[in-house]
Formats: sequence, structure tokens, C-alpha cells
Amino acid sequence: MSWDAYVSDHLVGSGKLSEAAIIGLDGGVWAISPGLQITPEQEAALVKAYKQGPDDLQAHGIHIGKEKYMFLRPVEDSFYGKKGGDGICVTKSGKAILVGEYKEPIMPADANKVVEDMAAYLVSVGF
Repeated sequence: MSWDAYVSDHLVGSGKLSEAAIIGLDGGVWAISPGLQITPEQEAALVKAYKQGPDDLQAHGIHIGKEKYMFLRPVEDSFYGKKGGDGICVTKSGKAILVGEYKEPIMPADANKVVEDMAAYLVSVGF
């Protein structure tokens, strides 16, 4: 299965995410849904947050494409952000960063579970 299938079939295909991406923990977008854009600077900020801590994200928000999400909190390997009724969950596996955006009326807990379950699966298969 290609990385694109993980995004289209399992993340966005769950119906609990509007957009999603998988980024290498060392950089590089592995797969991204068609409606999502992540600039190289935004990608670098996520990688930095996992390598050095989320201080910059806490101070400036989580920027994905043209959206800026207010950083809510870090919990273990996940960062959560909110913009109105929409939100974002960013988490990591051993080798990847997973990004999941959701739009209202999707419930944050439902969206977060999809992203975090995929990260746990990737860890279980060595990624």
C-alpha cells in the first residue's frame, strides 16, 4: 500500500478528517490529501517541534497551508489546535508526523482518535 492510500483510505477516508498528510520525521512530505497544502517552512516547524519541543508552536500557533490554528495543548506525542469550530491534530510515529485537519461538525475527539490510531499502527509496523 502506498502512503497516499494511508491518507486517502484510512485518514480522510474515515470520514472524521477533512484533510490529512504524512510527513517524514526527518522532513519530506510522504503523502498529502489534494486539498491540503503544507509549505516547506510549515513542515520544518513541525519537525522542529518534535525534535526540540513545541515552544514555537505554542507561541505562534500551528500553521498549515493558509490556516493558523491556536495551539491548545501537547499530550504525549500529539499537539492539538483550534480555529473556531475547526481543528487540527498533529502526532508522530517512530518515523513520521501525521497531520489531520477536521471541520465542524466533526467532533475533535473523533478526529484525534483517527490520527492517533494511525500513528500507533505505524509504530506497530516499524514506522
